[in-house]
Amino acid sequence: MDWFVKARYGLFVHYGLYSLLGRGEWVLNREQIPPAEYEALASKFTCEKFDADAICDLAVRSGMKYVTFTTMHHDGFRLYDTQLSDYSTVRTASKRDLTAEMIAAARKRGLKIALYHSLNNWHDQPDSVDALESKEGYEKFIHNTFERFRELVTKYNPIDILWYDGWWPFHATGWQAERMNAMVRSIQPNIIINGRNALAGDFATPEGHMGAPNPWRPWEACITHNDSWGFHSADHAWKTPAQVARMLTTAAKGKGNLLLNIGPRGDGTVPEACSKILLEVGAWLSRGAAEAIYDTDIFTFDYEKRGNHKADWNYYGPMTARGNTLYWLVQRWVGSEMTLGGLVPRVKSVTLLGSSPQAVKYVQEGTRLRLTGLPVQSPDPLWPVVKIECDGPAEVYLTGGMRVPKVPHPPYDPVASDIKD
Repeated sequence: MDWFVKARYGLFVHYGLYSLLGRGEWVLNREQIPPAEYEALASKFTCEKFDADAICDLAVRSGMKYVTFTTMHHDGFRLYDTQLSDYSTVRTASKRDLTAEMIAAARKRGLKIALYHSLNNWHDQPDSVDALESKEGYEKFIHNTFERFRELVTKYNPIDILWYDGWWPFHATGWQAERMNAMVRSIQPNIIINGRNALAGDFATPEGHMGAPNPWRPWEACITHNDSWGFHSADHAWKTPAQVARMLTTAAKGKGNLLLNIGPRGDGTVPEACSKILLEVGAWLSRGAAEAIYDTDIFTFDYEKRGNHKADWNYYGPMTARGNTLYWLVQRWVGSEMTLGGLVPRVKSVTLLGSSPQAVKYVQEGTRLRLTGLPVQSPDPLWPVVKIECDGPAEVYLTGGMRVPKVPHPPYDPVASDIKD
């Protein structure tokens, strides 16, 4: 798990027959498209511009450390070479094993590779509804599910992560999840498994929101770059570079990962607006912000002792930490002087990170740190990063009053907040 805990940033790729329709990956279910009509898409799914090398290059240039690829979504169409069905890219129009291409491209670039594979399957018979309705249907459905996963992890061995999804309609007992994981590990002992077959798995997968589990365990927030997982031609709600930076910072201070999704078009091309934003974030990381994002520690306002008072509660922007070093990601640059209140340890040095790091003049009076001689205008087009080296563990503490009481006290609000994180 060591590489995973340190990875911080990954690329999720949702691609399949649904990409041709451009209305999201659940279109078959949501529009109740007749199966024969949907299956006919396989004869048009040529994937002529799907380029695994280009997608993995995008991941690398964006600062990502791993790629998660959808080998089969709930619609049952496989993007790999399978002996269990003709309903795959290899046996239809494209005549390509896209999964093998993605694995090879990732390995070539030093990226870790995760394979997404749905438990559910709307195409093969018996399906999950049959599994609910009869014992015979259930036994055959579960057998077929196990055979799909067995074939996948045998054919592509080794991979780094197996990413379950689509656990409807069963809990762990119904999926025989313990036996399933044991089967997978008997083939790939070193594989990491997520928790979406209704067991806890090796890491948590909050979807659509950022937030470390409490108590902490390895985690990965999966969030799509716009509001759709599979390509949607009418969805242009791209998260801005600043929004992606904010999510990365939240992952960093919670010692978790951001798995950011893209949905290529039906022909395999990645929407240009999406690529542009990811590359802007990648450029920001390469200018020095990477030091504040990767391999960081959990950082809050002294969470264990004084309550969950978030570490980005300040005027200028969020903070992350590693050991005795505090990183201040300045979202709101206000000019040549900035002041940080509540810094508990003594400061040893301050540096403005960037292509050419610069020492910063400072004055520390008690827990008040004042920085002077800064550029008047923001020195970075996204967020400048200020590195503060301390003589002890990075800690910032403020209360709702002007002084920190010397007796036990509420950290800020004396009752649970109704403000959603």
